[in-house]
Amino acid sequence: MTRTGLSLDAFVPYRLSFTSNLVSNAIATAYEALFGLSIPEWRLVAVIAEAGGVTQQAIGQRTLMDKVTVSRAAMGLVKRGLLARQPNPDDKRSHLLSLTQAGRDLYRQVEPKALELEQSLFATFDRSEMQAFTATLRKIDAILLDSANLPA
Repeated sequence: MTRTGLSLDAFVPYRLSFTSNLVSNAIATAYEALFGLSIPEWRLVAVIAEAGGVTQQAIGQRTLMDKVTVSRAAMGLVKRGLLARQPNPDDKRSHLLSLTQAGRDLYRQVEPKALELEQSLFATFDRSEMQAFTATLRKIDAILLDSANLPA
């Protein structure tokens, strides 16, 4: 892919960021209105629902959110009674986060809405387009996560 001159509208990293922001803003608006959850809070709830007891560090690695964002979201969810913190038997310096019953109940409400929102966002894509799109995103992820492939 060779191009002369920079045009943001044709610059793929910009397009990815722009589109990601549009999707995140749509999701944030819906989750805040329906459930009072910010995007970081929703991500924590979803990761913990999938993984069970998990550390904040593991959540950060899984979501690529920074420590401060994960910590603030966790504190807010603990304060609301949606998360519980227990000492981590494998590392006394950290805690395991798990959903309380209220957190599991909330996740059961949010999960179908998340799938519904995804469906409405991508309704004009057929199955093969979605599979190709997801595969492309995963390929980009793999390239970027393998820092040896990035220029210094």
